[in-house]
Amino acid sequence: MGVGYEIDLQPIRSGFDGETCWVHARGGAIPGAGEAGAPAIIVTMQKLLLTGSDVFYAINDMRSDDTGASWSGPTPHEGLGRWDAGDGVTGGICDFTPAWHTATQTLLGTGHTVYYRDDAGPMRVRPKQAAYSVYDQRTRSWSQAKFLVMPDEMRFRTAGAGCVQRYDLADGSILLPLSYRPDYESVHSETIVSRCSFDGEALELMDLGSSLACEDPRGFGEPSITRFDGRYFLTLRNDVRGYVTSGSDGLHFPRPVPWRFDDGEELGNYNTQQHWLTHADGLFLVYTRRGLENDHVFRHRAPLLVGQVDPERMCVIRETERAVVPERGARLGNFGVCDVTADESWIIAAEWMQPPGCEQYGSDNTIWAARVLWD
Repeated sequence: MGVGYEIDLQPIRSGFDGETCWVHARGGAIPGAGEAGAPAIIVTMQKLLLTGSDVFYAINDMRSDDTGASWSGPTPHEGLGRWDAGDGVTGGICDFTPAWHTATQTLLGTGHTVYYRDDAGPMRVRPKQAAYSVYDQRTRSWSQAKFLVMPDEMRFRTAGAGCVQRYDLADGSILLPLSYRPDYESVHSETIVSRCSFDGEALELMDLGSSLACEDPRGFGEPSITRFDGRYFLTLRNDVRGYVTSGSDGLHFPRPVPWRFDDGEELGNYNTQQHWLTHADGLFLVYTRRGLENDHVFRHRAPLLVGQVDPERMCVIRETERAVVPERGARLGNFGVCDVTADESWIIAAEWMQPPGCEQYGSDNTIWAARVLWD
């Protein structure tokens, strides 16, 4: 069952100004667009206001055409900036994740909307929409953000695709997980997987799966989906513990169960997203957890770990766990996984410089790329 790999850890950029920090660093690879036929790597990120709570600014990107040896940027993109939503409210896009769409030969990024009044933190009683943008390889810019049109139901007025990992089907359609609240006042989120068409410009809803709910505080959020060995796997964030489920069609899933190690102990991940690292010969989970002398890290969100999954038992094989990005005081829980080639994947994470003082352990808002080099 074991799949061999090496980790080549590289910093993409470093530097901390004490007022803002880069967060939500995630990457997408454009095959053959770099030097000498190498893939071009596009890493998106956005600034966070340290005096606020989840106060994000425009999405920027960095680009490497030589597999990470050098980088350009960060470059801001007008189409993914803030806008005046009226009545003293500012809108924006956050929790963005780019990924290559093979059928249309397009780099497609997905996320969702966020709204602020006086940068005091996200407004809770506001609509939320799944947002998307397409990367123009010629101009090296992102298109004006568009929004996925959902059925006219209350629950879908709060539906977003922030921090999710999608799965593209062979026919070009996309399985895009969403999280939503039953109504504006609810503090519980539920998850549903959508199937969408994409023609290189427009993302359109085709179908919706079954809703997944959880009684634990705040429900399910930030779902990520993958396919391995003929089945679909969905991992979900929850305040108390991470959850996982598996289904045959990518849309309908049985009741999720808590993530555990193969010895039966709970994984220890909580209130933090997890994502899939998928290889032809093995399925892996990337996550954070308690129990690693990391009580000083916010929600134990560092170090960033990877472990191979037993797909039949839906558990992490404890002896395969290893750290891929080190703990330096700052949290690493908002990260992304990028498929670069059949022989290489990247795990990209930014050191999130909250709460104040995390820099005393060595963090400086470095954006890390952990290159997974498969044997």
